[in-house]
Amino acid sequence: MTAPGLSRERANPALAFVFPGQGSQKAGMGRALADRFAAARDTFAEADDALGFALSRLCFEGPEESLRLTEHTQPAILTVSIAAYRVLVAETGLRPGALAGHSLGEWSALVAAGALPFADAVRLVRTRGRLMQEAVPVGTGAMAAVIGLDGPEVEAACREAAQGEVVEPANFNAPGQVVIAGHTGAVARAGEAAKARGAKRVLPLPVSAPFHCSLMRPAGEGLARALEGVSVRPLEVPVYSNVEAAPYPGESSVKDLLVRQVSSPVRWDAVVRAMRAAGVTTVVEVGPGEVLVGLVKRIDKGLETRHFDSPDELAAVAGR
Repeated sequence: MTAPGLSRERANPALAFVFPGQGSQKAGMGRALADRFAAARDTFAEADDALGFALSRLCFEGPEESLRLTEHTQPAILTVSIAAYRVLVAETGLRPGALAGHSLGEWSALVAAGALPFADAVRLVRTRGRLMQEAVPVGTGAMAAVIGLDGPEVEAACREAAQGEVVEPANFNAPGQVVIAGHTGAVARAGEAAKARGAKRVLPLPVSAPFHCSLMRPAGEGLARALEGVSVRPLEVPVYSNVEAAPYPGESSVKDLLVRQVSSPVRWDAVVRAMRAAGVTTVVEVGPGEVLVGLVKRIDKGLETRHFDSPDELAAVAGR
């Protein structure tokens, strides 16, 4: 039987699907789905054709060092997420009333909503990954997670530490978990300033570039050019934007918000709260890893959370 409150007949306003971003990748992801379900195999084949190389093999076999390259990571996570989404919908009939994704995951949400064709999206996120990597020379930028300090205090620490360089909040992930990004020295200074303001820990992140800060504006400009020839279709399901923490007002806003997202903070805390305010009670993370499940629980303990990226999770998500 279907889980309480999860309708198979029509989109359910109580149900949201959310999609992970960069960092959730691992060698072997998606293989079990492709082994069992034609919908997943077809998705991987479509990605391979769109990119002109065997992304599927990279997902299934690695090596990890190649999978960690940003221009590989982004299409790989998108592909696994959409393969899982297609299997989940086909096998359970569940229809979410809301969609969202963390950073790269917002692209998965837009594909799931019918706004972007999958083949276009997988090519574009490969370009996005390359542009984001090229925007700042390796070693020039850094990111760090500030634990145990609220957003306004982290913002104040960044202002105090900038000293003519860039350091800004990049991800408002959950209460007491804010990621900062910018020039390497400024991020280090902001970490010390955050500790002085009461942060419990500041954890440097093993990333290759300072994502979601103003240093990424050249990447956004390149992405805008790459998006010029892409047709965006009407959204079949509301998608909550990282930039505005509100549903996209329509297909005409998609390109602009995707460009702005590259150099703007991910407002994940606010996205989850906005979905909750709209009536969402169950959140299913669709794709590799369970990072978002953990964040959602920290943001609102009243939300039911589930995860799907392998066949053995299908019954639990469907409530059978």
